Amino acid sequence: MAEAVSIEIRVSRSPGERRVALLRDGVLAEAWVERPARPDGVGDVVAARVATLAPAMAGAFILMPDGSTGFLPESEASRDRRPLREAVQEGQLVVCRVTRAAQGLKGPRLSVRRAPPLAAREPGLLERGPGAAQRLRAAFPDAAFLADDRLEPGATYTPRAFDDALEAEFDALALPAAPLPGGGTLRIETTHALTALDVDAGSAAGSTDRLAQRRLNEAAISEAARQIRLRNLAGAILLDIAGLPAKERALLEEPLRAALRPDTLAELLGTGPLGLFEIRRARIHPPLAETLRGPLAQGLALLRQAAREAAATPHRRLVLSAPGATLDALRDLPGALEEFQAGAGHPITLAVGEPAIHD
Repeated sequence: MAEAVSIEIRVSRSPGERRVALLRDGVLAEAWVERPARPDGVGDVVAARVATLAPAMAGAFILMPDGSTGFLPESEASRDRRPLREAVQEGQLVVCRVTRAAQGLKGPRLSVRRAPPLAAREPGLLERGPGAAQRLRAAFPDAAFLADDRLEPGATYTPRAFDDALEAEFDALALPAAPLPGGGTLRIETTHALTALDVDAGSAAGSTDRLAQRRLNEAAISEAARQIRLRNLAGAILLDIAGLPAKERALLEEPLRAALRPDTLAELLGTGPLGLFEIRRARIHPPLAETLRGPLAQGLALLRQAAREAAATPHRRLVLSAPGATLDALRDLPGALEEFQAGAGHPITLAVGEPAIHD
């Protein structure tokens, strides 16, 4: 009889940000970083107007309440699958659910399939979609649920939800590489068209030991499947393993398929003529890299550090130094600086300079 897997959901809140981790037997399996003031919108129910019918694209463009433009596929335009022009008309107010977040240059994907239907008289948000913690709790109702926020509904309070190791793992997800057992590296590069994962054998490169190469690549495909899910990579994904002729690469297809199986969004399509494994993963939430990189990510990381230091030494008056773009991003995020002030009991001073927290 298989041993039960220990599952934990951990939530760490800091000014302007909320990080959620799913751990299986202590190993990070899912990672989510959310900015409550700017949710990705997946699951939201909104009343919005049909801007333009686009029969050539089999759908309609929808003017969202926030001024952005979403896309409503014809297949999702009515519960009874009526043709597009019968289902919606330009200027009509429709109640839609966001099924895919805006990503890159593409707006949100929408559906009007909803039961029971909701009525609305003007554009606006009718219902907020679930956050990461809610989604994970629904998927794993028996999991231990821990949070360092006393106001997190249903959670057991813990002073520190993320230990140093978990903090380091989240930080590493912003890097375009992940270490592999035996000294190799999994390199991850994302373009607008696809994501490429390449196994760098490191010190084992050029080895003629087929068994060693096989073991390296078995570890690599397991870690590749894990990183795809952790980083929420989506769309077309290509995986290039290290060495091995085509026949031996084919032997790794089933282990890769098994490694991807727990991820319901991912599908292994097979091996292409170049010997690369081809994976397709549904786009729903934005990739983690969009959240973990850029001036705002740097600013919130500094603000998180400042909040810890303020909690440890409440009477210190702290200064957050950072480039101007980082400070502007912090000021533009509603509630982040106010949340720090509420926790620390005093505001933090912002100053242009090298990234640091100091007196």
